[in-house]
Amino acid sequence: MSDVFNFSAGPATLPVDVLRQAQDELLNWNNQGVSVMEMSHRDPAYVRMAREAEQDLRDLLDVPDDYEVLFLQGGGRGQFSAVPQNIAAPDSTVDYLDTGIWSGFAIREAEKFVAKVNVAGHVKEGVKGKEIQSPDDWQLSDNAAYFHYCPNETVDGIALHDIPNVNAPIVADMSSNILSEPLDVSKFGVIYAGAQKNIGPSGFAIAIVKRDLLGSPQKQVSSIMDYQLQAKDGSMYNTPNTFAWYLAGLVFKWLKVQGGLSEMGRINHEKAQLLYDFIDKSDFYRNTVNPQYRSIMNVPFQLADDKLDAEFLAQAEAAGFKGLKGHRFVGGMRASIYNAMPVAGVKALLSFMADFERSQS
Repeated sequence: MSDVFNFSAGPATLPVDVLRQAQDELLNWNNQGVSVMEMSHRDPAYVRMAREAEQDLRDLLDVPDDYEVLFLQGGGRGQFSAVPQNIAAPDSTVDYLDTGIWSGFAIREAEKFVAKVNVAGHVKEGVKGKEIQSPDDWQLSDNAAYFHYCPNETVDGIALHDIPNVNAPIVADMSSNILSEPLDVSKFGVIYAGAQKNIGPSGFAIAIVKRDLLGSPQKQVSSIMDYQLQAKDGSMYNTPNTFAWYLAGLVFKWLKVQGGLSEMGRINHEKAQLLYDFIDKSDFYRNTVNPQYRSIMNVPFQLADDKLDAEFLAQAEAAGFKGLKGHRFVGGMRASIYNAMPVAGVKALLSFMADFERSQS
C-alpha cells in the first residue's frame, strides 16, 4: 500500500490505519465472534458503537445540541431529493447557487418537489479564471424556503470558502469537504454529505439537521428519507448500512487522533498550496480557477499539450499514482487530496510531475 497513492475523487482513499483495524477486526468484531457485517443493528454492542460514532462526529464538528445527526443511505444524490421533501412545501420557491455539475444535479432533483427553483447565482469566467459570481450579483428570492449551495465542487475544483449571508435557512452539500477543516455548524439549517470522500464507503451519507426544520410540509415524504422519522428512530428506521457506519466511526476516531479538524485544516491547506504553487510556476501545467475560488480538496490541472494526457496518465499509473484522470465532462487531470492523503503523497506526485515535464522538453 505504501507504493500507491490514490488521488481518486471518490470513492476515495481511506486512512491506512483505519483499513488495517477493519482488516484485523473483520472476522471477530468487538470480541463478538462474528464480523460487524453480521451483527444486528439492534444488538446492544452495535448500538453502542453507532452512538459513539455519532458523538465523535458531534465532537469533531462541535455540533450544537439543537441539531440532529443522521446516518442515512443513498449517498449525496439521495439527499438531493431528501432536502426539498423535508423542508419545502410543494408550492415553495427555493434558491440554489449553481457552482458546477453537482449543483446542477441537485437543482434538477429539487424541481420534482417544489413549484420553483430559483438559480440565484452561477460560475462565470473572470479575468483570473473561473470564479463564482459575487454575492452582490445573486438574485435571491424574497421568501425562499431554503438556500442551497455546494461549498466544494469536485469536477472543476471550485470552492466557496465563505458561508453565504442570506435570510433563508442554508443547506450545504459538503460531500467533498466535510471534516476537512473547522466549521461553524450553527450557521446552517442542513448539512449533508455523501461518505465516499472524507468519511467512508460510498452509498452512505450523513445529514446534520437543525431540529426546528424537522417535520415536512410535504404531504408525501419517502419514509427512508424522512428526517423526522429517522431522527425519532436513531437513524435506524430501516436497517442501516452497518459496515459503512462502523467504518465511518473508525475514521472519526482517526481524525481525533490526528488532532481534530484544526490540524486537518492545516495539513489540507499545506497539501493544496504545494500543488498550486508548483502548477502556477510551471509553463507545462495550468489550473484555470481563480485562486480565490480554488478548492483545497480537488486540484484539477491541464497539460500545455492535451495530446500528452494519455501518456501522462499511463506513466502516472505505472509509477503508483492512481485516480488522476479528470472528470469525463471536463477531461485533463485532477488530484483529489482528501484527509487520508498524506503530505508525502502530494510531494511524491510533484516529483513525478517535474520528471514528466523534463522528459517532454
